[in-house]
Amino acid sequence: MSAPRKNTPVDSQVKLPFTRKNYILLAIGVGLIFLGFLLMATESFIDATQFSLSLHVSPFLIIGGFAEIIYAILATDKKENSNLTDNPTP
Repeated sequence: MSAPRKNTPVDSQVKLPFTRKNYILLAIGVGLIFLGFLLMATESFIDATQFSLSLHVSPFLIIGGFAEIIYAILATDKKENSNLTDNPTP
């Protein structure tokens, strides 16, 4: 039989990978993608000789939404990074 586990206190300094800023940027990116696909689905007839939202604007909204999501995933807080470099832990 194994030894009983010791109750260890939960570390209150646990850092989550994303901050509130990251979640807001992710939501904006998802919203841009949703808006792009919504505009693409609303027009039933597309004539390339005339301006249409689904042909000219929607692709840029979708690509911009994906770029926003990539930025939101990679973005870090500069203040948090300076704290990590100032106090290295062994």
